[in-house]
Amino acid sequence: MKIAITGTRGVPNHYGGFEQFAEHLSEYLVKDGHDVTVYNSHTHPYQASEWKGVKIRHCHDPEDKLGTIGQFFYDLNCILDCRRRNYDIILQLGYTSNSVWGFLLPKRSVIITNMDGMEWKRSKYRSYVQKFLRWAEKQAVKTSDFLISDSIGIQDYLLQKYKVRSQYIPYGASLFENPDITVLAQYGVEEYAYDMLIARLEPENNIETILEGVSSATACTRSFLVIGNHNTAYGVYLKQKFAHCEKVRFIGGIYDMRVLNNLRYFSNIYFHGHSVGGTNPSLLEAMSSNSYICANKNIFNFSILGNDATYFSNAAEVRQMVETTEKNSEEARLKIFNNHRKIKTTYSWEDINGQYIRFMIEAYKEKNFVQKGVEVFRLKRGGQPSEERLRQLEEENERLKSMYADLSLIHKTYKEAVTRSMIENY
Repeated sequence: MKIAITGTRGVPNHYGGFEQFAEHLSEYLVKDGHDVTVYNSHTHPYQASEWKGVKIRHCHDPEDKLGTIGQFFYDLNCILDCRRRNYDIILQLGYTSNSVWGFLLPKRSVIITNMDGMEWKRSKYRSYVQKFLRWAEKQAVKTSDFLISDSIGIQDYLLQKYKVRSQYIPYGASLFENPDITVLAQYGVEEYAYDMLIARLEPENNIETILEGVSSATACTRSFLVIGNHNTAYGVYLKQKFAHCEKVRFIGGIYDMRVLNNLRYFSNIYFHGHSVGGTNPSLLEAMSSNSYICANKNIFNFSILGNDATYFSNAAEVRQMVETTEKNSEEARLKIFNNHRKIKTTYSWEDINGQYIRFMIEAYKEKNFVQKGVEVFRLKRGGQPSEERLRQLEEENERLKSMYADLSLIHKTYKEAVTRSMIENY
């Protein structure tokens, strides 16, 4: 199939979550024999027209000159280019700035949109921006042929809010298996003698709540590393508020995955305060790095972690965690082991990529099978098919769908049996 991926700044990844996902998926699709194009910003550091067999289309992106509003023009340029390429599938990653142009999407292509998180819930946005994001979300639902949710919480929300079904496919991660303790020296910390968080410094990530709990935990002297860009208005506010607490250290942004994984691996407690969105990439990375996780109590985090984490809702609960929890406890080791196993069995990139291509094929068949069957009949007979022939085509379509469903069930049953066997012998 001829597939386009839009909605990111491009590949290879130099930015974040969706870019990392696009990198993994596009490379996998090419190896599977598909013709794949990823749309890149013209300002992307990688300027070649191909990467690992993936075609790169650079489109003008004025975000560097216009700020956030520039994203809308970048997405417009990508969609206009898509109209000239005759793609079988267009996979949109997110909807915030591209759903405005949904009416321009090519009708013959199958439009699949990953709905990301509920962007309108982010407290950093003013009310009028939140209102626009609600509208954009609705437009994305309206102009897409199929939807993907990377969280059970998002899937339930779309069903309740818009009465539409979406395919649940989570984000992926790779196991971190080669720790290097020498990384700790440059940050002045020792093995299991510090706690930490990694996040954008924004209110909905509950960083203030976490730091209030940490600063009030007088019985604990461990350092607390805050990793994320703090050169923002909210970052400055947090630094000023907790300047009195010497154990709270604002490290700034770290973009070297090897360093981040080692810091997670050797930390005592890893705090994950995210409260908005679907499957957060940094949470899966923490799970894959043997972190002992204390997460904000919400449906998004619980749907991933289940009982294999501890949870907080307020600063008092954070304080209790910091003062009483040790990573080498039997309970902690069991939770870490279970999360590590989930990465192997549920969130591996190989499995996630496989789910995407199977869904794309199914979506393409669903949108095109009956329509193309009618077109072929017209070409052969030179006229409109009879009602009887249409009925036969529909029956054949249903038979093939049923056969495909049976084969999928057999495959799923076999996969579950193999997975159980692997777990039992782990």
